Parts: sequence; structure tokens; C-alpha cells
Amino acid sequence: MSRFLQLHLLTSYPPANLNRDDLGRPKTALMGGTERLRVSSQSLKRAWRKSEVFDRELAGHVGVRTKGLGIQIKENLVAGGINPDDARKWARQVANVFGAIKAEMSTAQRAALDKKDENERREKENEELEIEQLAHLSPDELKGVDALVAKMCERKSGPAAEDLGLLRKDIAAADIALFGRMVAASPRFNVEAAAQVAHAISVHSVVVQDDFFTAVDDLNKGDEDRGAGHMGETEFAAGLFYLYLCVDRGLLAENLQGNSELVRKTIAALARAASIVAPTGKQNSFASRARASYALCEVGDQQPRSLSVAFLKPMTSGDFLDEAVRALLKTRDQMDRVYGACSDRHASFNTLDGTGTLDELIACATA
Repeated sequence: MSRFLQLHLLTSYPPANLNRDDLGRPKTALMGGTERLRVSSQSLKRAWRKSEVFDRELAGHVGVRTKGLGIQIKENLVAGGINPDDARKWARQVANVFGAIKAEMSTAQRAALDKKDENERREKENEELEIEQLAHLSPDELKGVDALVAKMCERKSGPAAEDLGLLRKDIAAADIALFGRMVAASPRFNVEAAAQVAHAISVHSVVVQDDFFTAVDDLNKGDEDRGAGHMGETEFAAGLFYLYLCVDRGLLAENLQGNSELVRKTIAALARAASIVAPTGKQNSFASRARASYALCEVGDQQPRSLSVAFLKPMTSGDFLDEAVRALLKTRDQMDRVYGACSDRHASFNTLDGTGTLDELIACATA
């Protein structure tokens, strides 16, 4: 099996705010001395993990990332007839397996809750059941938690020490195998990510723009006040993005316990999602759905490399897509001439001229 899979994609997004910074502004980066739009790898990976593509093609093999496992366990215990105090205590014990739980309230703090309204009291009680960092659980681990909850409800007692061996090394979770996980309290259950995903970056310079908008009050007849019912401002930009990702297929197979069919499905789902799934940020405001206009797949044992240097000098012709495809292929060919071929086989599709298909690209990636 050829070890590395590399994907290079060019995707054009119309005006959008796909991935915001702490000020609500589209994320950017300086590259080649000019400001470019950027979509973080974290944003992309979440969009792929939560997509219909992963749901459909990897059903039963996608995990859950959450801090709220203890809350869910407590609710299920209470629903199973366990009193709330015991349910809270047992839920903390089980959730603590997957990461350190937030500090428990003192007796005085708990007594003070009685003076608060129901919603505020429930919120405070739930906070002490949260895991401090996001825990990524595989489907088998989730099943183990559910089975333990059912056992505790049946026997009306908390978890025994032997019940708490819930973490699994032999996961069958495609998303954990691809993107890894860290269990700080139990490092032997860490999973090294088999996929490396770069931040997508625009191939041309950008200027982030402001959109001033108003909303009209439907019941305002304008007899006394013709002003807007609401005014606001949001920022946006449009861009053609280059995305690079690399998968260590050998490590992916190792993470998935040598399940070759699941490896194939995982690679296929990743390639399909990267080509057709857009980040979800501000989609209701901009409907910035897009699919890759060009994609290149390379497979081989050679040391991987990004082709982002093709866009160090920003595109300026106005025909960005055609110029970007030509720049990408020129850079690949010149690198291959200098270093030798970086793949044993490749496939591509190009919507500009209608050559190649996504299915052909996936066949190359999974062969």
C-alpha cells in the first residue's frame, strides 16, 4: 500500500464569513506580503466530521466530542430511577474516566442554589459535571458508557472499579483515526492523527468589507416613525481558496486496527467531504455553499509537500481559477523536475473544462 495520500483543492466562495475571529471578522493571514482570507483547519475538520457525507458513508464509525458527558449520564440515571444526588455522584465518577471533571461545589454553594430559580440552579449543577476539556469518545466507548448506566440503574448502585475500564485503544472511529485525540490523564489512549489539514487560504489578496443592514418592523405603519426596527453590521469577503491535506494511510490503517474496508471508506468519505462540504459559518446570511472547482489527488511513498508556494505571489489576472490551476500544475511539474516525482499515481478533476470526476479521484485515493 502506498503510504501517503495528498489532496490539493481549489474552491471558490462568494461573499461569506465562513470562519470568524474573536471580533466576528473573517479570519485572514499575511502571505507573500498581502492579506489573504483564511479558513482554519479546525473549522474544516468539524464541518467534515458533522457532515451528511460522514454520517452516510461512515455510519456507526464516527465519534462524539463533548464536555457534557457527565450531564448526559446523570440525566439517563435519573430517568432510570436513580435519585438525583446519587446520579450526580456516579456521573462524575464515570465522566472522570475521559478527562478531569470540574471542581464540585461546596456545601455552602450547594445550599445557596436553593435560593436561585430553577433554570439557574440546573445550570450551576450541570457545570460541576462537565469535563474540563473536550473528550472525544468512539462509538464503542459510548456503548460502554450506556451499558454501565443501564447496569447501575438495574442494581441501584454506583460503578465498581472494574466497571470504569471504558477507554479503548482498539477504536473503530474514523474521525478519531483521522484527526487524533488526546487523553491527558491516560496518555496510552491517545491517538496520533493520520490526517494533516492545512488552513485553506485565498490565492489572491483580499479586502474584508462591511455590510451595513437594517431590519423593518412589520407592525410599524410609518405613521410616526419610519426608521428601521434594527440596524447592524457584519463583515465578509469572497475568495478562491487553496486547500492542502495529507493522509498517512499506513497510520490510518494502524489506528483502525488494520480494518482495510473501513480504511477505504474513511479515505473516500474524507475526499468527498473535502470536495463538497462547506464550513457552516454564517451560511444563513450568505448561502455560501461551494464545491471544489479543481482537485488533484497524489498517492505514493514519497515525502509529501504542499504546493502553496504556487500562490506566494497573489493571483492578479481576474481569471483567478484558470490562473490558479495553471500555477498549481506548473509548480508541481517544476518540483517533480527538481526532486523527482512526488507520487506514483495521480488523478484530478477540473470543472472549468469538465475533465475528470470526483469518483475517479476517490478511486485513485482508495486504490
